[in-house]
Amino acid sequence: MGNKNKTISFRVSEEAFESLQDIAEERDISLSAVFRDYVDLLVDHDGQVTVVPDDELSGGTIEHDGEGEEIAFPPSVEVPKSFIREHERLELEADHLREQLDEYKSYVTELQDRLEDEQNEILLLDDLDEEDESYQLR
Repeated sequence: MGNKNKTISFRVSEEAFESLQDIAEERDISLSAVFRDYVDLLVDHDGQVTVVPDDELSGGTIEHDGEGEEIAFPPSVEVPKSFIREHERLELEADHLREQLDEYKSYVTELQDRLEDEQNEILLLDDLDEEDESYQLR
C-alpha cells in the first residue's frame, strides 16, 4: 500500500485558533505545518511530549531519561565562535555566488536574444542559389 496522507479535523476556540496563527506567522510556515510538526513530534516520541510553561523554562529544569541519568531541559549546546564565523562567511559567500549566478543568467539571456536577432541577418549561400535576386558580397 502507498503512503497516503490522512486528514484530521477538530474544533478549537477562536482564541486558540488566533494563537496558532500567531505561532505559524512567527515560524513563517502554514498553520497546517504547525500541526504536522506537532504530530510528527508526538509520534517520534511515542506520545511522550510535555508542554512546559515559559516561566518554568527560564530557570531550566532537570529531567531523567529512561536510564536514570539527569538531562537539562531545554537542552543547550555550546557553539565555538569560529564555527559561527565560518557559518556567516559561508552565508555571505553563498549570497555572492547567487548574485553571480543571476548576473550570468541575465548575460546568457542577452546573448541568446542577440543570437536570435542575428540569425535573421545570416544569408546561407545555398539559399542564394535558389533565389533569382543578385547579391554583392562586401
